[in-house]
Amino acid sequence: MRYVYNVKTTPTEEKTTILCILDFSQSSNDTLNWAISIARKLRGHLCILFVYRLVPSRSGELIHWKKTIEEEAKLKFLAIEQIELLKSGLSYEFKIEIGFIADRIENFATKNNLVFIVMDKNAYVDSTESFDDFMKLMKVPLLLCP
Repeated sequence: MRYVYNVKTTPTEEKTTILCILDFSQSSNDTLNWAISIARKLRGHLCILFVYRLVPSRSGELIHWKKTIEEEAKLKFLAIEQIELLKSGLSYEFKIEIGFIADRIENFATKNNLVFIVMDKNAYVDSTESFDDFMKLMKVPLLLCP
């Protein structure tokens, strides 16, 4: 499932796209600054992607949990947008997707003119995904930020 919130402008076929993976931790917020800098230098479109896993809870309130996660992500993004993006002059969009990070990135790359990925090196720390497998799939430069 894909949700697009607060699209400032949409990319064109000719524009290059920089993908930034964001989880709203302080280190991933710092990563966004790197992505903004790269997007400016490449004059590209910035896509900010929040990926989360939806695991059934014992209470059975899966739909409520999903809605809560997405609303919180949207509010956090709006706060960041006010500080970092509105005055940046960049074309950007924010997307929320459910799934594995590597799968969501691969899916995005097949549908967009992706030229760069920027993400926090800790994005895989709490994940069951294999970072080595992910690296084998990447066909564009990847900047891992500390």
